[in-house]
Amino acid sequence: MAERPTLVDPPIETLLAQVGDSKFTLVAVAAIRAREINEYYNGLGAGHGSVIPPQVSSLSNKSLSLALQELYEGKLVFHRPTPEELDAEREAAAAQQAHQEGVSDLDAFTDALRDA
Repeated sequence: MAERPTLVDPPIETLLAQVGDSKFTLVAVAAIRAREINEYYNGLGAGHGSVIPPQVSSLSNKSLSLALQELYEGKLVFHRPTPEELDAEREAAAAQQAHQEGVSDLDAFTDALRDA
């Protein structure tokens, strides 16, 4: 049986498989990347080099189409963090915050000694 032609290119089924069969995740990932592509084009000439340019060439100049094409070609990869990865990230953030608070407490103590 021949495949039916589709109006959506790249095919939605393939894109859903890239993000774990969640339409919400697909929309969110594509929207975030589309905003990055827009930011790249809006920042050209302004010296902003922090945003990665589009990784695919396309006949479409729409940022969302470029984002979906990147996902389809495997140049945009989505990884859902595991609970262990999230816990490790929270612990690292808490440790960094505790370190920064310790440094600021030391600075406050040093300032108080200097003022005395």
